[in-house]
Amino acid sequence: MTLNIKTEQAKSPWDRAIWLFVLLLIAALAVANYYFADQSAPLRMTWSLLALILTLGLASFTEKGKRFWIFAKDSKIELRKVVWPTRQETIQSTIIIVVVVVAMALFLWGIDSVLLWGVRFFTGQRG
Repeated sequence: MTLNIKTEQAKSPWDRAIWLFVLLLIAALAVANYYFADQSAPLRMTWSLLALILTLGLASFTEKGKRFWIFAKDSKIELRKVVWPTRQETIQSTIIIVVVVVAMALFLWGIDSVLLWGVRFFTGQRG
């Protein structure tokens, strides 16, 4: 298996223009959200969602956006291959983890108590 790593690809002027527009749109949305703070929240949320959809759509036309879209599709395919544990396996694993955590907490508490007793003994603070 070979690993092909590209260092610093040449960016097209369109990609830069689209990213600049996306950043300006996000900044404009932030300013508008602040400016129209007295408007109803559902109206501002609707405009925000529309702007988000527009920015994601625009970003998907860039090289990085296309690579991200391919990554998302591949991730979805890989997620289908995952074998999820059953409810019983999940409960058993959770019980084991809780028991181990409690046991370790008691063990560390015991060590701490012995060390504290030793420090008090040697420093003359026998309380």
